Amino acid sequence: MNIQYNLKPKSERRTEAFKPDKTLPFGLLRTDHMFVMDYEDGEWINPRIVPYSPIELSPGAIVLHYAQAIFEGAKAFMHDDGEIYTFRIDKNAKRMNRSADILCMPHIPEEMQIEAIHSLIDVDRLWFPIQEGASLYIRPFMFATEDSLGVHPSSTYKFMVILSPSGPYYPKGFTEPIKLLITKKFHRVPPGGTGSAKAAGNYAASLQVAEFAKKFGATQVLYLDTTNTYIEEAGTMNHYHVMKDGTVVIPEFTDTILRSITSESVMELSDRMGIKTKQERIRVDEFIEGIRTGEITEAGGFGTAAVISPVGEYVFEDGSSVVVNDNKIGEITKKIYEYYTGLQTGKIEAPEGWLKKVERRV
Repeated sequence: MNIQYNLKPKSERRTEAFKPDKTLPFGLLRTDHMFVMDYEDGEWINPRIVPYSPIELSPGAIVLHYAQAIFEGAKAFMHDDGEIYTFRIDKNAKRMNRSADILCMPHIPEEMQIEAIHSLIDVDRLWFPIQEGASLYIRPFMFATEDSLGVHPSSTYKFMVILSPSGPYYPKGFTEPIKLLITKKFHRVPPGGTGSAKAAGNYAASLQVAEFAKKFGATQVLYLDTTNTYIEEAGTMNHYHVMKDGTVVIPEFTDTILRSITSESVMELSDRMGIKTKQERIRVDEFIEGIRTGEITEAGGFGTAAVISPVGEYVFEDGSSVVVNDNKIGEITKKIYEYYTGLQTGKIEAPEGWLKKVERRV
């Protein structure tokens, strides 16, 4: 891929953004540049890195009316050698194309996605935040650009990548368990739809649910299936719980659950970490009873943005609640978090191919 570069001088914003006494928010900052590529006449053309700026879009663009848009979320980390490494970026590229299939959008070759991401990070590597627990959050996305009010797949698209120097997703990071609302009123997606795609419309539908959860003092919602029988996932992450024997249980992936790269990675790492993992359909009534009887000792969420987020309490719409592990972070959860973040930051040797070094080219 022959990327064209239109670079701006070093930004003064970077120095201002990383003052030692300033806590980095998640997802609010942007680096100086962005990657852009167009899809026309059946092929991807004009790959370029340009200054971060507004984009021109027709008012009739299909994405604005019919939400034909998908995205990914990945992270890059600086290691002790001073170099930046992306983590499992090939998995994100594969999932991007699975989402594209579901929304009738064109594939972007995996190697093209990875080159775009690495080239942009290389250009803006000075933006990497040198703070404990920080990362360079990577947001690749694709959207329909054809000017048409007919309901059909677009004939033209734009693929873009932007970067966000970020701190922890939840303000208190891993130091304090969060609270989830278990609701029977709202559902994430219906079966047979776009549930397993990282589609923009799925997240638009989650906004009112998140606001509803805040009324109960909850950080997020834990979705159930449309029959209100089985646990599915939390608003921004897959769910897990830990049994008294130490087994980590993750809900079975279905077409209404996003296949979390973090969940898959934890399962692949189970032998290395010395833990047991399994997937199964989890009845919500059995889950709640398991917490009350002590059969379930820990719970939380797995996701790229949130990483491993312990849950200390589940609240219900009638105001009642159940508390997990005295609202403390459990030992298995700590073990997974420390091992997983150790891999990402290069403190622990990762499986082959999981980390990709961002080469210095520009």
